[in-house]
Amino acid sequence: MNIETKESSLLAEFLHTHPKVLVLTGAGISQASGIPTYRDNTGKWLSHTPIQEHDFLTKAHMRQRYWVRSYYGWPLMRDARPNIAHLALAEMERRGQVELLITQNVDRLHQHAGSDNVVDLHGRVDQVRCLGCGTIDTRSNIQERLGDENNLPEQISQTPRPDGDMEVPESLISTLTPPTCKSCNGNLMPNVVFFGGSVPRKTIQRCMSALENADALLVLGSSLSVLSGFRFCRHAQKIGKPLAIVTPGATRADNLAQLRLYSDAGPLLENVIS
Repeated sequence: MNIETKESSLLAEFLHTHPKVLVLTGAGISQASGIPTYRDNTGKWLSHTPIQEHDFLTKAHMRQRYWVRSYYGWPLMRDARPNIAHLALAEMERRGQVELLITQNVDRLHQHAGSDNVVDLHGRVDQVRCLGCGTIDTRSNIQERLGDENNLPEQISQTPRPDGDMEVPESLISTLTPPTCKSCNGNLMPNVVFFGGSVPRKTIQRCMSALENADALLVLGSSLSVLSGFRFCRHAQKIGKPLAIVTPGATRADNLAQLRLYSDAGPLLENVIS
């Protein structure tokens, strides 16, 4: 019996014993869809530290930096398609096995796969909101405006990064005119929680309530390095809910898990639902 077959059996047994789970997914789930992760399997950053929320809000050149990099990185996010992990979780929801799916990702691939009961813990990158009046616009509309209002080269061959970002030459950053709100001329921000930002309290309360109603917590493709996800593992321990973690690399909650599997989640989930 190979390791994938063995771990599939262990996951199937866990799901049989705990028929309704709260699922928490991280960047590793979307890697097979072509979206890079922030960290390697040891938790080490793979590239530069992302923009912090305070810097985006207070520094004009950081908004320039974000929008020019996003201009080239957005098509990767826009065109990404769900992989076997997303599709398997949508099938599990249809079978009544998922109390709630919480994702740390902003790519909306769970929804594209057919999952309905989803909390986008860190927001959604396909939307943009005005920091002045709160107006919501689509990221696709802003992409068109960025192209129309700036003299940007059509294509840059650079390495893509997570969350619709891409490395670009520094010379492009200072010349960019960031988009502003058409209603009030306010600054625009992707409708996501930046690093250093906070998840809304109501969102956390909804997730905690779902965890209390679930039979167990299942973590897929996350290192749990940030508190926004790790807090659910701590709460699961506090209230006596079993924890299963499926991801190749080390996680912050390995010592809390009753089941720890090291295969990629996609093939295991596909085997479990087949």
